[in-house]
Amino acid sequence: MGETVTLNHWNILFAAAMVVGLGILLAYYRLGVTRTLLVSSVRLVVQLLLIGYVLTFLFSGGHLGYVVAMAAVMLLVAAREIMARQKRRLKGWRSFGVGAATLFVSSFAIALFGLLVVVRPEPWYLPQYAIPLLGMIMSNTMSAISLSMDRLTEALHDNRGIVEQRLALGETARTAILPYKRDCIRTGIMPVVNSMATAGIVSLPGMMTGQILAGADPTQAVNYQIIIWFLIAGGVGFGMVAALRMLEARLFDERQRLRLDRFQ
Repeated sequence: MGETVTLNHWNILFAAAMVVGLGILLAYYRLGVTRTLLVSSVRLVVQLLLIGYVLTFLFSGGHLGYVVAMAAVMLLVAAREIMARQKRRLKGWRSFGVGAATLFVSSFAIALFGLLVVVRPEPWYLPQYAIPLLGMIMSNTMSAISLSMDRLTEALHDNRGIVEQRLALGETARTAILPYKRDCIRTGIMPVVNSMATAGIVSLPGMMTGQILAGADPTQAVNYQIIIWFLIAGGVGFGMVAALRMLEARLFDERQRLRLDRFQ
């Protein structure tokens, strides 16, 4: 294997010239997204540089308490993002609570399984493994949960009459909304399924590419990537099902009535 190429801020600056050029092109076509692109680029640089310093500190310390604190911050930010992406949110902090609870149950459980049973670093909470693993599972699960919740609330709002007719005919709430839940789960899981189906042929997944660029053995990088995708699939699937089940419990009362008044 060749030596790893060390990058510095000048390399980042040269790469940023492409984004500047893209911003000029977008401004020429008056698409109204140039400012958003530039702000997002600045945020990307600042956030990643900061997290680089944070991870350097965490990796050098290796304490379980630091890992737990980092995981808690990731959970809170991801739950807030789920709430922010909802067009129709539950009143109060219920949307945040649904997102946080399902992320905790799915992502943390899957990550622990991966650390304790599959990868088994020593110690099991070794930050170099625990934080990236949790981050990859949580980010994909967050996107799937937010998408599925948003689609279900929209479907119930747009098809309220149909759902209430089915309830009036004696169906339970779970049966009445089952077609919409199936559609939501299918929509949320398909990006993961498609990525798994085309990995290695159409695209080289990010984690594997990063390891190869860092000088790791390609076969070991492949093994890690396979494990990661399986864990992501589990987190996404179980997380969506749990989130939609909790959302269903919020939107129907004990008399099986659809309560859209619980939206903001």
